[in-house]
Amino acid sequence: MTGMVTEIERFALSDGPGIRTTVFFKGCDLRCAWCHNPETIHPGRDVHYYARNCIGCLHCAAVCPVGAHSGAPGLHRFDATLCTRCGRCAEVCYPGAMAVSGTALTVTQVMAQVEQDLPYYQSSGGGVTLSGGEVLCQPDFALALIEACHARGLPVCLETNLHRPFDEVAAVLTAADLILCDLKLIDGEAHRRLTGADNAPILQNIRRLDGLRRPYAVRTPVVPGATDSDANIQGIAGFLATCPHLLYYELLNFNPLGGPKYESLSLPDPYAGVMPLPAARMQALAALARGMGVPARAEG
Repeated sequence: MTGMVTEIERFALSDGPGIRTTVFFKGCDLRCAWCHNPETIHPGRDVHYYARNCIGCLHCAAVCPVGAHSGAPGLHRFDATLCTRCGRCAEVCYPGAMAVSGTALTVTQVMAQVEQDLPYYQSSGGGVTLSGGEVLCQPDFALALIEACHARGLPVCLETNLHRPFDEVAAVLTAADLILCDLKLIDGEAHRRLTGADNAPILQNIRRLDGLRRPYAVRTPVVPGATDSDANIQGIAGFLATCPHLLYYELLNFNPLGGPKYESLSLPDPYAGVMPLPAARMQALAALARGMGVPARAEG
């Protein structure tokens, strides 16, 4: 069993309880305007160019089969429109100006990295988190990883936008020990405009997930000018108040660190320069949700 992975992050502290290893899946079925991991959206391999790291050695030009790299010593040019994403340039780019995101890994290869930190999971109550991108775009690989983790006694947390057809992913949801699902916007039109998809399947799936009685929480990324209105948070909380098995509702402050990734992929960053909300505002929004009868908390 093989899946496309962008990164495996060890010692993750914000992707579920305890010390965790987070496996980032490649490919996503939403196009959120504020995404801080744009390299996880495309399901195939991506090549990044970090111009500030380039020393103009042109080793990349010597190995590129399609002429995407050119220039003179000390002066490098990269034409992303010619790139076929073979990744040969990244293999010889010692300063890290060229990089590849997206590697096909087997379950065995992933577990070889996961198992390095078994003592830390056991001592901290941690485990493995599957994230993305969107994990449920690769349900068979996700289920195989969960089963491999369980065979080693490791609990698995699943982060998902919950937009996939429920019957196609129910086995994965049932197998996970904790599910963290996003609900970004309660207004359908705003959700379509800012994520490229309707939120009706997500709302329906949250109700069905609640019926499974699996441990789950709902999270909203609080993005200035997009999801941070009182009306949006109260609307989401009003919906969640009808979900009796919800563990908690969490508000996640805007992450502004995606800028260099957009630049490296020659993509515009719609939220360039936008900063996270003040802690006081985050706490005020959480208080609004609690006022709707929902157990809510906010990331500073």
